[in-house]
Amino acid sequence: MARMSPITFTCRACLPLSPQQVADQILDLTNWPKFNGYGPLPGIRSAEFERRTPESIGTRIRVTNTDGSSHVEEIVEWRPEERLRLRMEGFSPPLSRLATHFSETWEFRREQDATLVTRSFELHPRSAMATPALWLIARLLKRAIDRNLRQMRDAA
Repeated sequence: MARMSPITFTCRACLPLSPQQVADQILDLTNWPKFNGYGPLPGIRSAEFERRTPESIGTRIRVTNTDGSSHVEEIVEWRPEERLRLRMEGFSPPLSRLATHFSETWEFRREQDATLVTRSFELHPRSAMATPALWLIARLLKRAIDRNLRQMRDAA
């Protein structure tokens, strides 16, 4: 079976935090329910560590969304001064029928007293037929991520 090209998008915001402070917020699971989703895209109800490693790589976080769906996010790269990467998988239906996994990369560039945060996503469709629905999800997710970054900026 041919590998499908991922659907990609990027969001950016300048946050009045250091890269380490942004990374610390990601590991503070009490912040995760602040992600509200967008339109029909659910927000996060809760997040809990399924496995936590001392070096963060390999840490797995079980996420339950406001619509009852769930998935797991695993930290696959952890360099808090410059770059983090998470892999989202184990989606419950209906998303499990549309995507194999998502990748999220956080990149940090220090700018005076703030950090330019770039969040890039790759949504990997399960099939060509799933691509249109996943494209719509990507549009909603991009809006949700833009709003989440604004919330992080305003709360800092």
